[in-house]
Amino acid sequence: MQTETLYRELPGKVAVADARFRHVMALALNPADNYESGVIRCVVSRVGDVGKKGFQDRSELHFARKDQSGGFDIGERLLIANEEKVIASLADSGHDFIGLEDPDIWIDEQAGLLNLYFTIPLIGKIDKNNKKIAETLIHLGHAVGKDLNSLEMTDPTLAHVGDEGAKEVSIAPINKKGFRYNLVESSSRDGKTSYSVIKTAIAEDMGKPWIFGKTVFHPAEWKIPWIAGHASPGPVLPRSFIDLGGSKLLGIINGREANKIIGGETVYGIFSVGLFIYDYEQGKIDWVIPEPFIRDSEARTITFASQFVPLGAGRGILYAHVDDSFVRAYELNADDLRPLLP
Repeated sequence: MQTETLYRELPGKVAVADARFRHVMALALNPADNYESGVIRCVVSRVGDVGKKGFQDRSELHFARKDQSGGFDIGERLLIANEEKVIASLADSGHDFIGLEDPDIWIDEQAGLLNLYFTIPLIGKIDKNNKKIAETLIHLGHAVGKDLNSLEMTDPTLAHVGDEGAKEVSIAPINKKGFRYNLVESSSRDGKTSYSVIKTAIAEDMGKPWIFGKTVFHPAEWKIPWIAGHASPGPVLPRSFIDLGGSKLLGIINGREANKIIGGETVYGIFSVGLFIYDYEQGKIDWVIPEPFIRDSEARTITFASQFVPLGAGRGILYAHVDDSFVRAYELNADDLRPLLP
C-alpha cells in the first residue's frame, strides 16, 4: 500500500514553539468559529527522550489562532476558573501535577456551551530510595463555558479508578438509546507488559461524569504489527467527509509498535496514524487498517493526529504533532481513502 499517495503532507509547520516553550503539540480547534481558533498544549520543560520510557513533560494549555499563512499563532495561557480547587482535590502529597494536556473541544449546540476535555496527569513521586510513593493517576478532565474565555473546571469526566485512567477522548454521535459510546485511551497491564488500549466511555450527559465501558481495541488481541504496543483514538470523521452508511463512521486511530528492550532500556516503537471503522450504536470497532496510513517525513518516533477539519466535497485537513514537538497539516481526500476500506 503506497500510503504517501493517499494524503498530501503540507509544506512547513503550522505550529512551532517560541522562546516561551520547548515544544508544542496536540492542537484542538473550535468548530464554533469555523476552526479559526483553539487550544494547544505547550511543553515548558522536558526531561528524558520521547523515544524512551521515563521521559516527562510539564505542560500548559494556551490559546491558538490561525494566521494569514494558515499556521497558528500561540497566545496566552488558557485560564480556567476553579482549576486550582479541582486539582487540589485530586492531588495528594504522593503525587505531582505536571500540567493539563491533550485538549479536545466539543460544542453543545443546543445549550450554546463549549466543552473542553483534557488530561489531568498526577505522577507518582519517587522517594530518596528511588521507590515510587504512589502510582500515577490519569484523569480525563472537563471545563465548560460560553467560549474559551469563560471556562470553569468541573469534576473529572472520567476519574482514574483502580487501574483505569482515561485521556485522548473521541466524541461519538448519540445512539438510538439516547447516550454516546465515546472512546478514550486507557491502559492495561499483562505481567510486566503495559499496553495503551481503547475503551468506550458511556456518556448520558456530556457535562457530567461518564462511565467506563468495555475495551474495544487491545493491541495484544488484534495483533496488528504497527499498533502492537499502544493505541489511542483520534477524531471520528463526519459523514460530510465520507459516508459509510448506517451507524458506521470512519475515524483516525493512533498506534505504536511494541516496545523493545535495548541495552536495558525500554525503547518505544514508531507511533503512526491509521484508520478505523466505528459502530457508534454498538460501541464497537469493526475494522482497523492493517498498515499505518500516515508517517510524517520528519518523524523520528511519533506522528500523532489530534484534529480534523472538514473542507466540504470529501476534503479535509488533518492536524498531527510530530515527535511531541511541532504540528503539521495533511490534506485528505475521501475518494483516495475509499479503496482502502473493507
